[in-house]
Amino acid sequence: MITAENFLLIGSVLIFISILISKAGYKFGIPTLFLFLLIGMFFGSDGLGIQFNSAEDAQLIGMMALSIILFSGGMDTKISEVRPVLVQGVLLSTVGVLLTTVLTGLFIYYISGWSSTSIQLSLLTSMLLAATMSSTDSASVFNLLRSQRMNLKYNLRPMLELESGSNDPMAYMLTIVLIQVIGSGGDWSLGIVARDLGLQFLFGGVIGYAAGKFSVWLINKVNLSNASLYSILLLSLVFVTFTLTDLVKGNGYLAVYIAGVIVGNARLVNRKEINTFMNGLTWLVQIVMFLSLGLLVNPHEMLGMAGSALLIGVFMIVVARPLSVFACLLPFRKMSGKARLFVSWVGLRGAVPIIFATYPVVANIPGADSVFNVVFFITLLSLLLQGMTISTVARWLKLDLPLQREGSEFGVEIPEEIDTQLRDVTLSAEDLLDGNRLADMNLPAGTLVMLVKRGNEFMIPNGSLELHAGDKLLVISENRKQSSSAPGADKA
Repeated sequence: MITAENFLLIGSVLIFISILISKAGYKFGIPTLFLFLLIGMFFGSDGLGIQFNSAEDAQLIGMMALSIILFSGGMDTKISEVRPVLVQGVLLSTVGVLLTTVLTGLFIYYISGWSSTSIQLSLLTSMLLAATMSSTDSASVFNLLRSQRMNLKYNLRPMLELESGSNDPMAYMLTIVLIQVIGSGGDWSLGIVARDLGLQFLFGGVIGYAAGKFSVWLINKVNLSNASLYSILLLSLVFVTFTLTDLVKGNGYLAVYIAGVIVGNARLVNRKEINTFMNGLTWLVQIVMFLSLGLLVNPHEMLGMAGSALLIGVFMIVVARPLSVFACLLPFRKMSGKARLFVSWVGLRGAVPIIFATYPVVANIPGADSVFNVVFFITLLSLLLQGMTISTVARWLKLDLPLQREGSEFGVEIPEEIDTQLRDVTLSAEDLLDGNRLADMNLPAGTLVMLVKRGNEFMIPNGSLELHAGDKLLVISENRKQSSSAPGADKA
């Protein structure tokens, strides 16, 4: 019996189990998304019997979740990091998505007539199936890399993060346009398709930029009595941005991502509280979205499409993705073949294709059930085959680097509106040659040592405190320009 109490209990238990199992997934290199989907499937109609059959509800959950995820991803996109690889990332997220759709769509249409396959799709429906799964989910990749203490050479990490954050809007646009074309009964032209895509880009970009600027201005100007309300205010602006853009037939996902980039790269009051809130909320909506999609699928129906889905999935991984990547990166001669090969392998599919696959179901497109089941199977295949081998492939291609520690080891932050710089400095033996007390240090004017960390012990410094090699100092300076005369400045 479905009651409010049962709904709350079951939902809480599912989230609780998902979080505990995700810890084991990190340890063994299993993508968290894959585990969340499996849990949903285990508790679903073919498992323990929880009935969740509404594609409309799943689409609504996905829409809300993706708005938050893309906005949060935009806030984490640092323009200074992506600027050197901006052109490559944009090409991969636009032209790359289009090429992947065309190549995969043609292959799906080609095998639709085979007696050994279980799908019979028209050319347009084949293109629609390819479009729904043409975007990547590199967020899962970097969760794996971080859990295994790995970074990437040649700016590959910001390039892939930019691609994953910005290619979902392109896949969404292709999906929506193809649904409209199929729904029109063939009454369409290339000019109309190009116009619709252009309008989605235009309105999504303009409204997203304006919304980002307005959000920064409002957050910095409004004086709220409780700092926690700033995060909720920003969340409301995210949903307003998405819905307003969607109302004028623009791309809401593109708009919230651009707004996130603007907000993330601007000076913002209460940034620490906002970031903490958005990070926690992003994880929550991801878990809810993945569990919902796992509950929605009927595994016995999906397994009936396994043969065809396996062919399509292998083609995407081995042929369509590499051809698209190499074509997009062809102008960049300095990029090594190993780097191109790795980017080709990081074509990880995630929850976004499954969400997009619910759109044909809701629109009653012929063959929509086959589209959903094929996309779900290929997502699981991609997570297993690519997701569990990302770190291995990076090491095999010699593209891995140790992950640098991010943030302050002291866990201390200062408001952005204060024009100061806070950084860690580790003392070496050379720094102590002129004396081992803080008073003996030749600190630049306007620089203060706030804390000293020695092992697990924290000390408030004074001029007579004796310092040791290996001590970590929390240093605050009057301006953001680092002084080369500060002790250990080259190691900060």
